[in-house]
Amino acid sequence: MASRAVVIGGTGLLGRAIARRLHGSGWTVDLVSRGRTAIPPELAERGYRALTADRTDPAALATVIGDDTGLLVDCACFTATQARDLRPLLSGVGSTVMISSKAVYVDARGRHVNSPTPPAFVGPITEAQPTMAPSDSDDFDSRDGYGACKVAAEQVLLDDGHPVTVLRPSKVHGPGATRPLEWIFVKRVLDGRDVVLLAGRGRGIDHPSAAENVAALVDTVAGRPGRRILNAADPDAPDGLAIARIVATHFHHAWQEVPLPDEADPSLGRHPWDRRPPIRLDMSAAAALGYRPAGGYRDTIGRTLDRLADLGRPGPRGHRLPDGFDVEPIERMLDYPAEDRYLAQIGATGFRRSARPAR
Repeated sequence: MASRAVVIGGTGLLGRAIARRLHGSGWTVDLVSRGRTAIPPELAERGYRALTADRTDPAALATVIGDDTGLLVDCACFTATQARDLRPLLSGVGSTVMISSKAVYVDARGRHVNSPTPPAFVGPITEAQPTMAPSDSDDFDSRDGYGACKVAAEQVLLDDGHPVTVLRPSKVHGPGATRPLEWIFVKRVLDGRDVVLLAGRGRGIDHPSAAENVAALVDTVAGRPGRRILNAADPDAPDGLAIARIVATHFHHAWQEVPLPDEADPSLGRHPWDRRPPIRLDMSAAAALGYRPAGGYRDTIGRTLDRLADLGRPGPRGHRLPDGFDVEPIERMLDYPAEDRYLAQIGATGFRRSARPAR
C-alpha cells in the first residue's frame, strides 16, 4: 500500500516531476525545500505539502522525514557529508532514492564528462562502468569535484545496508528547467534564422533524460526496495541533427541544414549535445525491473519547447528569456555574424543573414 513520500529538493525540475508521478500512483507527497521557490499552483491545489528545511541541517531533515516515510527521494545530495547527515535517518524509511549523475563515469583513460579532453566510452555505458575516485571534499561545484563528490555520496548511502537506489540521469530536460538546453535551437527559430549550422555534421550525442522518465523510474523502484545503481535516461538518444529537426518540426519552421565538417572552425555550429564519441546510457537494468518510460525525447520535449517560445521576449538582440534562466553559456554558442561570414565564404545563398524576430 502506498504511503507517505518525501521529496528533498521537491520544488526543482526533477522534484516536481517525481512528485506528480508519485501522487498519481497514490502516494501522499511532501515537498522539502529551503522555501525560496514556491510550489507551483497546480501542485498546491492538489494537496501537496511544502516543508521547509535546509539540506545541510541534520535536525531539520530529521523533522521533515520523521518516522512515517515510506519513500524518501533525495534530489539534493551532492557530498559525502550530506549523505552522512542523511544516513542515521534511514532506519525508519521504507525505501530511499538518491539522484546522482552520469558525470561519475570515467572511460578507460580516466576521463569524465567534465574533463578538459572528452571521454571516449565504448558503446552504451552500463552501471558497471568505472567511476571517478570518491572525494570526501564538499567542493562539488567544480568540474573535477562534482562527479567525485557524487561518487562519495553514493558509497556512503549504499554501504550502510539500507534499501537505497541510486539513479544516474544524463542531460535532464523538462518544462521547469532553468537552463533549458533546447534554447539553442528555439532561439534560432524565434529569431527567424533560415539556416542551422551543426558541428561535426550533427553527429554528436549526449543522452537526454526527461524529468518525467526519471520520475517513472522512481515510481518503479518505489515498490521494489533494494540496494542498487540504475542509469536513468530516455529510451532514445538523438544526435544534434535529430534534435534540431525535432525543434524545427515542432514549430513548423523551415531552415537549411549546414552539416559542418570536423575540420571546420570549432566555434561554429556548437550545441549542448555535441559529444564525439557519443555518450549513451544502457537502460537494460532498469527495464529488467519493469521500468517503462513515459516516452522518447520527441514525445516528452513538446511542453518545454512551447514554454520557451511563450517566454522568449523579442528585443534588439533577438529573443531573450526572462531573468532567472541560466542560458548565457548556451547563447554563447550562437554567433550569427560568424555564421554569416562562413556562409558568404562558402558561397551559400538564400539564407537570412541577420537575426530577425519571427513573431
